[in-house]
Amino acid sequence: MVALGAFAATSIAGVVLGGIQGFIFEDTGWSRSTIGLAAGAGVWTSGVVAPFVGRMVDRHGARKLMPVGTLVVGICLIPMIWVGSIWQFFLIAIVARAISQPLLIGVVPRALAVNFFRRRRNFALALTGIFRPISGAITIQIFSLAAVAYGWRTTFQLLGIFSLILTIPMVLLIRRSPEDMGLLPDGDSFPNQGTPRNPRDSGLASGRAGERRNETLSQAPEESWDASEVLRTRTFWLIAVATFLGILGGNGIAFNMVPYLHETAKLPIAQAVGVLSLSTSLALADLVWGYLADKISPRKLMVAGILASMGLIIFLFTVRSVYTAYLFGTLWGISHGGIGVLVTILLARYYGRRSFGTINGVMRPFEASGLALGQILGGVIYDLTGTYQGLFIGSFSLYLLSMVLILLAGQPVRSREAVARSALPLP
Repeated sequence: MVALGAFAATSIAGVVLGGIQGFIFEDTGWSRSTIGLAAGAGVWTSGVVAPFVGRMVDRHGARKLMPVGTLVVGICLIPMIWVGSIWQFFLIAIVARAISQPLLIGVVPRALAVNFFRRRRNFALALTGIFRPISGAITIQIFSLAAVAYGWRTTFQLLGIFSLILTIPMVLLIRRSPEDMGLLPDGDSFPNQGTPRNPRDSGLASGRAGERRNETLSQAPEESWDASEVLRTRTFWLIAVATFLGILGGNGIAFNMVPYLHETAKLPIAQAVGVLSLSTSLALADLVWGYLADKISPRKLMVAGILASMGLIIFLFTVRSVYTAYLFGTLWGISHGGIGVLVTILLARYYGRRSFGTINGVMRPFEASGLALGQILGGVIYDLTGTYQGLFIGSFSLYLLSMVLILLAGQPVRSREAVARSALPLP
């Protein structure tokens, strides 16, 4: 269900709009920067909505929220067939993106993974992380084929119908927490075949009570921070700003990859879209990053991914053939794609699951700002200069700053008073 929800949400995601923008501006005459602004506005609005969604998922779980996401996407995309002006496109893009991103791609699915898994949490987060890019790669190809045959407006409408239908199994199959099913994270059973009387008393948010009684868990009880504690740590804000800078640098390149390869490297649009799809689909490598994060510090892995991405930006200046374009797309998908999931793994390792939805909700404005500015600035720089050189130089510099901040974001230390409070049962 999480994977299908991500597929529905990526119908209006920036990576898809970037890949299919040629169909739109050839039909409408809208500029690249205008389409990028529409995508960016939706991302920014999702950053405003996400903190509230984070608090809601900590309190009520994913079961009540994810069906709302598919319902909103369907209602927004079906009228796309009648879109004739830019303000109508803006309205649909903003509303659909603002609701679908936190409910179907980011905050809620990540909180679901953290709450349902502990020993296998890194793998679960990596798996959750690949749903959006893999869905994006598939959607770009499906959209391109359908747009040629039926037009981009009709294609959006068909995706909207799919999203509406998906709402029904979302309601029927998604659960709030493992404790609601009589289990602990990772499918572990409660000792003596008993379950707690109140799921919140089992440690839905923090896992504390269940961990103290459950002898089947293979590791020591997990420390889970309150949201108020997290927001007072220097480490959290270093990670947040580093995330913003990294996403800003990387998304500017990803969003403009197709027009750059078409106009500068002289690839046909179909081949340029193929490079983007390949790059996006290689988010499958996130599973490898998740596995490595069990062996190596995710902070060190993030630094490695950033360094690799910086090297690939330099390589992008030399891309002039289909072979070098596909080589770039392959390596970029592996290196850049892993950084995002490693941020989530790092936050879960540092702060636990008690307030993970709220933590991700607060992080979302930083992610959204990076995504939105990346989508907008690339088009603006091109419209002003007629080249993408300034975008590439800026992206390299942003990655460098992001790496420095991650190196400074060491393990936070909890106060003795907070540790003592966490040992108390939930009210």
